[in-house]
Amino acid sequence: MSRYNRMNTFPPLSQTVLTASAEHKRLSRWAAAQGAVLLKNEDNILPLAKGRTVSLFGRACIDYQKGGQGSGEVWSYHITTLFEAFTEKMREGKVNMLTYPGHFYGHKVIYEKVTDEPEIPEFMVNDVVGADGVAIIMIGRTSTEGRDRTAEKGDFYLTDAEKALVDAVCAKTDNVVVVLNVGGMIDTSWITDNPRIKGALLAWQGGIDGCGAIADLLCGDETPSGKLCDTFAREFTDYPSAEHFNDSDDYLKYYEDVYVGYRYFETVPGAAEKVCYPFGFGLSYTTFEMSDVKAEQNGDDITVSVKVTNTGDYAGREVAQVYYSAPQGVLGKPRYELAAFRKTKKLAPGESEVLSMTYPAEQMASYDDLGKLKASAYLLEKGDYKVFVGNSVRNLTDTGFAYEVKEDFRVVEQLSARCRPQNLEQRMLSDGSFEEMPSFPLNRPHDKQPDFTYKPTDKPYTLLDVYEGRCELDDFICQMTDDELIYITGGHEGKSFSDTSGMGGIDRLGIPLSNTSDGPAGVRFRTGLGMCATSWPCATLVACSWDLEVAKTVALGGAREMDENNLNIWLTPAINIHRNPLCGRNFEYLSEDPLLAGKIAAEEVRTMQSLGIACSVKHFACNNKETNRNKSDSIISERALREIYLKAFEIVVKEADPWTIMTSYNKLNGIYTSANYELITGILRGEWGYKGMITTDWVTLAVPEEELIAGNDIKMPNRDNAVIKAALNEGRLTRGDVAVCAKRILKMILKCM
Repeated sequence: MSRYNRMNTFPPLSQTVLTASAEHKRLSRWAAAQGAVLLKNEDNILPLAKGRTVSLFGRACIDYQKGGQGSGEVWSYHITTLFEAFTEKMREGKVNMLTYPGHFYGHKVIYEKVTDEPEIPEFMVNDVVGADGVAIIMIGRTSTEGRDRTAEKGDFYLTDAEKALVDAVCAKTDNVVVVLNVGGMIDTSWITDNPRIKGALLAWQGGIDGCGAIADLLCGDETPSGKLCDTFAREFTDYPSAEHFNDSDDYLKYYEDVYVGYRYFETVPGAAEKVCYPFGFGLSYTTFEMSDVKAEQNGDDITVSVKVTNTGDYAGREVAQVYYSAPQGVLGKPRYELAAFRKTKKLAPGESEVLSMTYPAEQMASYDDLGKLKASAYLLEKGDYKVFVGNSVRNLTDTGFAYEVKEDFRVVEQLSARCRPQNLEQRMLSDGSFEEMPSFPLNRPHDKQPDFTYKPTDKPYTLLDVYEGRCELDDFICQMTDDELIYITGGHEGKSFSDTSGMGGIDRLGIPLSNTSDGPAGVRFRTGLGMCATSWPCATLVACSWDLEVAKTVALGGAREMDENNLNIWLTPAINIHRNPLCGRNFEYLSEDPLLAGKIAAEEVRTMQSLGIACSVKHFACNNKETNRNKSDSIISERALREIYLKAFEIVVKEADPWTIMTSYNKLNGIYTSANYELITGILRGEWGYKGMITTDWVTLAVPEEELIAGNDIKMPNRDNAVIKAALNEGRLTRGDVAVCAKRILKMILKCM
């Protein structure tokens, strides 16, 4: 199907120009509302009663953070503020608003940091009390790639000025609602523990009109339906990765192993009490009942069905979450693991919907990396695998069904050992103790590649000839010179509005330049052009929607803007695990859970590629810290690597077949991921059957010829071609090594034509 026909399989939107259009702004606002999480709503303070007086506090109500910084930044014409959003609601007669808080913050000309809070005049608070109004306090945070956050005041914790603001407001009224405008986890214990804070909305970074979505939610025009994609602990030090997160700039050791997020807090003795808000949690203005729960085995699959009924007074949506509990066995397991999920449609009061969710039994297997039962194999150990359903990991109903394994263990998939650690001394067990880990040698294998003998032609075929079937791709590659093959495996300056660079671009052979653009919260145009795009909600918010339709909406909107501006490869989605709250790039990533991240990302990939837009799923793999990311070594057990940090990528590859994948900057167990043969050729291509193209991240430090040998096809944003030519001439590379990489790049470009 041609790209034109692919584009026309989707219904047209109302605007001729879609980029930064009013229609896309509306869709972004809708998406932002679906992923906001209602954390607290005592005395039903929310939604705000019609005509109630509100007053806004906090610098963030004027200086809203639509998203994070770095490659996730999107240039937009105008970002709605919370003050503007409530001004709109006031015009609609929904609320009364004391306007001077907006003017007060707006006239504070110089703010050095997002967390700067001026001292609030006492009369501003007194007026809220006198009017029996509601005080809305917005707290803002931002972060960026290339730099991690801190567990200090002004980042994970409130500043003294922010505490003073909260204390001043709470001293005058107990009608307080807090809104969190953040991209990642922060301290929420001050919300949980303060009885005067009646309501709390985790609004994340909601894009161009995220504040419009916040106002919609607080005023009851939308009912909150988001669920947490991460566990919110009471203190930063409560996270199992906290103790060693800053041990060194040169390495990061994953001692907690598979016990990440709720897998730790719901399993290890004494950890549960450290949680403020558990994984999957989220309130609504209405109430739901789950009934008629049924689970059964159908062949090799397990199917769970549940009837969800809206038993309250507001229309709303609920998320059914299926978890399994595996027997501890010899390997040890988390107490619960997410198996499937589904979100209802908007249910009117009294309305019901039956949700059915299916997952393969082999999904419950654990990987034996030390040979305790069967080395390098996914195993189901003896015992009952119980199945639960509910609306959070803390609110589950036993389905009464258990998948039984009668033998001591069952091999689900026999693999080979890959990417094992040299320098991981220990790892956590399910009881919170640690076991010693052996040291494994580095392995750098090299496959012999097919021969693409150079065959010069007087009149070369063009890539269009391949596209239209007049020439086979292998024959096309054979007519390419060594220099042309080398050229195609490096990036080049992008055209159009590309802010990054392009792939391809050989006029003699009719190879077009495919332009890339950063993501994932919207199309990032080159600076200085005055071009703006729609800023969509940050990835964490999308994950908190637990809704594939939201993922599809964001992906479809971004893909349309890519196509409209002659951009071909969107560098998104980013699916690294939220291992630690301080990773500076968590706002670009989806969740602490790989299944949730993988399912959301797979829907985004399917949607983008259906429009002929390639997406580059990133960062493969273990980019869970930004400090010294170009040199840092992620040291991790093979079990944790496979079960947690690669699992989302595996889901995307097997369910959505992405056209490109981007490796990460960091090393993985001593070898740069971009030059890691066992990771790229062994696991990604060999075990998962991936056929697509692999790109480096921008300016990696691995040896260039080792990247090609590993199967990393292209070096971005450019490379020193003389280095590769020397490796070819000196026999460190063969023409086949370069040609197989060029072939995968050309296949990707053909898909974008």
